[in-house]
Amino acid sequence: MPETALTPAIRDEISRLGRVDIMVGIPSFKNAATIGYVVRAAQAGLVQYFPDLHPVVVNSDAGSPDGTGRVVIETEPPDYIEQILLVRPTNKLERVSLTYPEIDGVGGKGAALRTIFEMADALQVQALVVVDSDLRSIVPEWIELLAGPILKGGYDFVAPLYARYKFDGTITNTVTYPLTRALYGHRIRQPIGGDFGVSGDLIKHYLALDDWTPEISRFGIDIWMTTSAITAGFAVCQTRLGAKIHDPKDPGSDLGPMFRQVVGTILELANRYPDQWTSIHGSHDVPAYGFERFIDPPPLEVNTLRLLSEFHVGSLTLAETWAKMLAPETLETVLELAAEAGRLEDSARTKLGLGGDVASTTATTLEMADAVAAFHFPDDLWARVIYDMIIAARDPKPSLETIVAALVPIYFGRVGSFVIENRSVTTDQAEERVERQAREFELLKPYLVSRWNEA
Repeated sequence: MPETALTPAIRDEISRLGRVDIMVGIPSFKNAATIGYVVRAAQAGLVQYFPDLHPVVVNSDAGSPDGTGRVVIETEPPDYIEQILLVRPTNKLERVSLTYPEIDGVGGKGAALRTIFEMADALQVQALVVVDSDLRSIVPEWIELLAGPILKGGYDFVAPLYARYKFDGTITNTVTYPLTRALYGHRIRQPIGGDFGVSGDLIKHYLALDDWTPEISRFGIDIWMTTSAITAGFAVCQTRLGAKIHDPKDPGSDLGPMFRQVVGTILELANRYPDQWTSIHGSHDVPAYGFERFIDPPPLEVNTLRLLSEFHVGSLTLAETWAKMLAPETLETVLELAAEAGRLEDSARTKLGLGGDVASTTATTLEMADAVAAFHFPDDLWARVIYDMIIAARDPKPSLETIVAALVPIYFGRVGSFVIENRSVTTDQAEERVERQAREFELLKPYLVSRWNEA
């Protein structure tokens, strides 16, 4: 159990605030360019939808050198919000920006949220809303959509439902959504969405858990929150937020560390809670709150050739580690696919007139995907890879960190295949294929349970 995140300075803020009904928490690091808009939207949502509650906005920052905290404090004052909304709240709207302490020497989003959780618990909040600091699509209604199910409907955990571009959210689409659904039977579409609502009771549960790891202190926090809520039997729902416009990332160049932290956490939790998933068959819908929105999210360019190159190179350097992670039949097929990825990627570079530096290509996503259109990573093979990883994580040799890092190139191959397959379809059509993959995880769950029982 980590030591308390409540430093003397934070305790002084708690004493000043007294008791709070609703909190909006915003973890941040170097987000001065975007956090002002997020704070304005949060303040407006609190005033417009919860005028009779005592509110506070808390920014938990990593010591940003760009003045992120100063932007939070200097953002338009609450009386400006009251004027534009024509609503006069009962209580003064407070804003706090603080630098969070690391957890056992580790900082990150999870450590930022640990401070927010402890503050919320000390302030006895009824509902906590957490939103990302790089959002460009947040509107005041998000606060009601994330807190309303808790305050009005008795839910404890509110996950987001976004409209996302077909190539955005690849870790969610390929791992956390299908695996959470197959293991625990809950169809939570965005289990690592970044924006959540949490009840006061669930906050107490989070703080009582003695399983805070370095991964959870960073990007593993979101899947830990979701899984911990499900396995403890808390009431879970989703809320429709429309499009999520933030700082999107090319999976081949930006998402490696996040993948390792998220997947390391979900594998560790699967090994911690086998009694919660081995007997579950199939899945069920999770209640969705809010009105449906039909919004086209902004497109995202993906370097498909780089994804296939990383998959092939990984097979040359990590085959020995893969052999310790994967069942023999799975390993054989993965190595064959990696070799094919290398041949296709090499041929595509010649076809497109590219040099040896795949990372700096100017070719579009469609041009690259067309050039390697023959590559296909099957849904059932990917499900077996992930299920083999759960078994490997039981008693990992080498370490869990090593085997999860070795999984990254295979993930790149799977994402590359998804981009190729969906290069010319709509986002809605691509969503149908995400659902197809999730059903494959459910169909192959007996394979996982059989291997688990044998182990």
